Amino acid sequence: MQRTTERLILRPPTRDDVASLFAIYGDPATHQFNPFGPLTQLDQAQSLLDGWLAHWEEKGYGQWAICTCEFPDEVIGFGGLDARRYGDVLRLNLGYRFGPKAWGKGFATELSQAALAFGFVELRVPEVYAVVRPLHHASIRVLEKVGMQRIDTLDDVPGQAPSLVYRSMRPA
Repeated sequence: MQRTTERLILRPPTRDDVASLFAIYGDPATHQFNPFGPLTQLDQAQSLLDGWLAHWEEKGYGQWAICTCEFPDEVIGFGGLDARRYGDVLRLNLGYRFGPKAWGKGFATELSQAALAFGFVELRVPEVYAVVRPLHHASIRVLEKVGMQRIDTLDDVPGQAPSLVYRSMRPA
């Protein structure tokens, strides 16, 4: 289920995306706020991709591979909606990660708006959540820019400050 925004192509990932996934998720710059650090081996990227493909197979949606309309064959990031555990609760989660060359161009906001619209209009879910590390100010700004509101914290990383939990509700 491919989607297009003003500047982005959002498409289901394929097995051929493993090298792009490893390049983005293996880059230390993309993990500045992730206490678990970047991927270090290609098989880790393959495992992550396999999980995304299984989510797509089971649910019919998930993390998109993100390209620009200008360069449709170059993956600049991954993001979208998927089912995630928040402690003991399963929630629909908005997440994304872009390679550094794509930062500062509004792509995360554009992707987030498209993902929320997809969730509310097509999936007809009542709410979408996001988790962000407390010092990741750029992502916090994106979540707030797309109308998400901070509602809670989640102690999800042992020995670290709790993550911030944001929520967006389907418009009435």
